[in-house]
Amino acid sequence: MNNTLPRYIKVHPSDNVAIVVNDGGLPKGTMFNDEFQLQEDIPEGHKVALVDLAPGDKIRRYGEVIGYANTAIVKGGWINEFLVDIPEAPPLEDIPLATNVPAPLPPLTGYTFKGYRNADGSVGTKNLLGITTSVHCVAGVVDYVVNIIKRDLLPKYPNVDGVVGLNHLYGCGVAINAPAAVVPIRTIHNLALNPNFGGEVMVVGLGCEKLQPEKLLKGTDDVKGINVDPDDIISLQSDNHVGFQSMVRSILQTAEKHLIKLNTRQREDCPVSELVVGTQCGGSDAFSGVTANPAVGVAADLFVRAGATVMFSEVTEVRDAVYLLGPRCESKEVGQRLMDEMAWYDHYLSLGQTDRRENPSPGNKKGGLANVVEKALGSIAKSGSSAIVEVLSPGQRPTKRGLIYAATPASDFVCGTQQVSSGITVQLFTTGRGTPYGLEAVPVIKVATRTPLARRWHDLMDIDAGTVATGDNTLEEMGWEIFHYVIAVASGEKKTYSDQWGLHNALAVFNPAPVT
Repeated sequence: MNNTLPRYIKVHPSDNVAIVVNDGGLPKGTMFNDEFQLQEDIPEGHKVALVDLAPGDKIRRYGEVIGYANTAIVKGGWINEFLVDIPEAPPLEDIPLATNVPAPLPPLTGYTFKGYRNADGSVGTKNLLGITTSVHCVAGVVDYVVNIIKRDLLPKYPNVDGVVGLNHLYGCGVAINAPAAVVPIRTIHNLALNPNFGGEVMVVGLGCEKLQPEKLLKGTDDVKGINVDPDDIISLQSDNHVGFQSMVRSILQTAEKHLIKLNTRQREDCPVSELVVGTQCGGSDAFSGVTANPAVGVAADLFVRAGATVMFSEVTEVRDAVYLLGPRCESKEVGQRLMDEMAWYDHYLSLGQTDRRENPSPGNKKGGLANVVEKALGSIAKSGSSAIVEVLSPGQRPTKRGLIYAATPASDFVCGTQQVSSGITVQLFTTGRGTPYGLEAVPVIKVATRTPLARRWHDLMDIDAGTVATGDNTLEEMGWEIFHYVIAVASGEKKTYSDQWGLHNALAVFNPAPVT
């Protein structure tokens, strides 16, 4: 394809806007055949009016209303965020539930990956030792010991992929019995149970914290308690410790006991149905909803067809498009759970005297997204076309396989942490602006929405979905490429760039409860 020709993408026949495809944008006066002429310079990914718009006219993209023109806009004019008034959020009580449940897609059989089987029936894609912490006070000590383990112990245990300190900012100085405290407690509890940690649980605490290790291991009413040997709980304030090195030795001895067990594990052939794939977007742009996200949606359908579990999240990037998801829920009960999570988050934002208009970010807007409505319509494309079979509150683990909505904040770091808590074993992360984001607990496959980004960040982006915009690949072809790439990464045959460079973000546990 001649990429020097002026090009735009119109997503739906009813759309009255399109986005400019050309790298770097197009100058004023550019002609699109005999259709129209650009009335001003328009940046790459930004919207151009395909018709004359009067004040108050609906602006349509994806076949949906993303806003209203607040001034007259001529055909060929640049529609930026300042010219678009945001619609009201759809009333949750008016959204139909389970009225258009997709029929099951044809089964996809015969696909396997090489994973690590766990005693609880789950399968990991990594073989890691996770060191749980009950309070942030011990994070420095755990980091110190983790470095020693990586340097001195891991060479002795070649089948172990690494060790992860599960540090967080919770545990003390908090309202531990507040209703919303269920979220961080459940999250930290379930982080220890991620399949990539092989069921080997150890906890480092201080001793005086509100979230005592025993309470952490017991968890909340909706999780199963974790039974561990008392020796697997290290309290730094214990009278047995005389000096810092005594603490270090205790953690090292306990860690080595678990490393010995983890080292006996080997990858084995497992059906793809055992995978738990998380999907997330960050640094989104106007291409996200037409290249990377719908390509991930195609892959999501393939994984669901293979019997696997796929999660999508990010409440504020779903809220304005939830009217398209309610009908897709497999039952009214699942649909109501989805509405309940939306309502909970609406209330949470209102307590901070804000709302979903705080999303998108400046970078998103620079990438062509006018508002959160446009962003949400592109974001939900990651969910594919399957029925939603379960809805999870933050930090909960799924009880079903298939397409699952796991409620989380939209923040990359918080969403990633919450998805790890919910049990993902690999994550697909789409980006248009670019980010070096990564998770140590699970491999993160980054999918670029634009070829220019994929070329410029050639050693940070794992997959280039921008070829969909240039016409070099179809969405279906890209979805299959993503599907096979996930299997290769899950099998340990490919390494993501974030893992190759060791680019791993700190855990960011969602804590909506009061801090005292």
